[in-house]
Amino acid sequence: MAKDITQQNIDAWLNGNYDQDSKKEILRMQAEDPAALSDAFYKTLEFGTGGLRGILGVGTNRMNKYTVGFATQGLANYLIKCFKQDIKVAISYDSRNFSTEFAQIAANILAANEIQVYLFDALRPTPELSFAVRHLQCNAGIMITASHNPKEYNGYKVYWNDGSQLVPPHDKNVINEVNKIKAVEQVKWEGRPDLIRIIGKDVDNIYLTLVRRLSLHPEAVTAAKKFSIVYTPLHGTGVSLVPQALADYGFKKVHIVKEQAVTDGDFPTVKSPNPEEHAALELAIAKAKKEKADIVLATDPDADRVGIAVRREDGEYQLFNGNQTATLLFHYMLSQTRINPLDNNLFVVKTIVTTDLIDQIATDFNVECYNVLTGFKYIAEKIRQFEGKKQFLVGGEESYGYLVGDFVRDKDAVSACCLIAEMAAYYKTTYQRSLIDQLEIIYREYQYFKESMVSLTEPGEAGMQAIQQRMSDLREKFPTTLGGQPVIMVHDYKSQHTCKMQSKTDDRIELPSSNVLQFITSDGSKVTVRPSGTEPKIKFYFSVCETIGDEQTMQEVDGILEERLAALKKDLGLL
Repeated sequence: MAKDITQQNIDAWLNGNYDQDSKKEILRMQAEDPAALSDAFYKTLEFGTGGLRGILGVGTNRMNKYTVGFATQGLANYLIKCFKQDIKVAISYDSRNFSTEFAQIAANILAANEIQVYLFDALRPTPELSFAVRHLQCNAGIMITASHNPKEYNGYKVYWNDGSQLVPPHDKNVINEVNKIKAVEQVKWEGRPDLIRIIGKDVDNIYLTLVRRLSLHPEAVTAAKKFSIVYTPLHGTGVSLVPQALADYGFKKVHIVKEQAVTDGDFPTVKSPNPEEHAALELAIAKAKKEKADIVLATDPDADRVGIAVRREDGEYQLFNGNQTATLLFHYMLSQTRINPLDNNLFVVKTIVTTDLIDQIATDFNVECYNVLTGFKYIAEKIRQFEGKKQFLVGGEESYGYLVGDFVRDKDAVSACCLIAEMAAYYKTTYQRSLIDQLEIIYREYQYFKESMVSLTEPGEAGMQAIQQRMSDLREKFPTTLGGQPVIMVHDYKSQHTCKMQSKTDDRIELPSSNVLQFITSDGSKVTVRPSGTEPKIKFYFSVCETIGDEQTMQEVDGILEERLAALKKDLGLL
């Protein structure tokens, strides 16, 4: 059956109204690389709840002008159904190969459908696109990016009128409209160029002004005259705004990694432009050692994620994971914001796979912490839910994405870079502490939480089936022990039920259904299993914690927690 569909898709391209270069490439692959041809056509690249993401190339299962065109026409059709007329859409793009072309194609199609387009004059970060949707009162937004994926990828993210990525019911409704587009002839490819308005510095300036207003301790930056930062945009959009934003905050010593300040979709200096990976920060750390910088900041190609490294006393640099940076940022915002305990309407938001240390910190400051499904759109949805009722302070997720303030409705590495740097300057000038010292203080005050994640890639159709089978097996027979400890609670977010093992009772989970399982053990350890929504992967998130005794060293407790993590992974066959 799959073979028939593959051949049908190939024949449709060879015989349809597709360009000659694409047809020549199909014929070449038929002769030279039939396996690659099959992979390019065995299915249609799915327009998921966030949009498209895939490998660049010819084929129905690839990112190209046709998949972008079909998606845009489907989006246009849905916007017309919802809003009838006077529709506006903002478009931005990152440094990836073909991002500029895809953005122009999307703009042309929207304009041909009588939709007003605001197209950035050059690459801009995802958070600025989110801001522009709100600022220009658009009905939707499009960001051409594949985030931190390798160079072979590109993607297409859709935003709704509040500046957040699509959530129900619009996500499924847009998918339905996109799936109705089956032929090139259904797409309005060109028309009404007068409806495409170029935007740029005017939006930048307003956005940067709002980023500057998030500052809590400008005096600390002024006092930290020798505070030194190394920043790398990893060949992406961050170079367009982050250096200026840091300068606006008052930082005088910002050293940019020049080799990685070149916007290049081939990402020539890294294997993957992912600030979560140590290898991506090697050039920045080398420069930091030369400059004796206090902190290293690295943003991914669309500048919505930030990774950091902090200088130790011995001159080496310690990389922080996403949970550690989130812990510091949440604690900084909560501890330095004036909170009235008698009239507290502040709230913070994190995802269910982000460290539970944040819940403890929020409780300590008498601030509500909401846990949502993985994906920043759910954090944005919570902001929208309480708009006009409560004040959002900070949100974040373990995958290096953070948001302070609500003028953006997606993770924002531009503002995060500024506030992380300010936070580091504040602790240095006020208490002569590094962020390493401050994190230890937080661990000792609350508990030492240590997290780990294992991601298994299962490529192809067989891989997807294997992932689903693994989830089914875990549901049919819950593990009774993990890491030598009894499992006392299981959260099944798909059935939306929590099973309390000892009392054998069920509670309802008040979150949307999602294919996620979470196991809690008697010692507070947590294991979360979740298939990726955008890639053929299954992810295992592990969290363990321990109270640090007065006589215990961090290294001693860290060793205990490492052993617990290893035991959990072993029980799930991951070691």
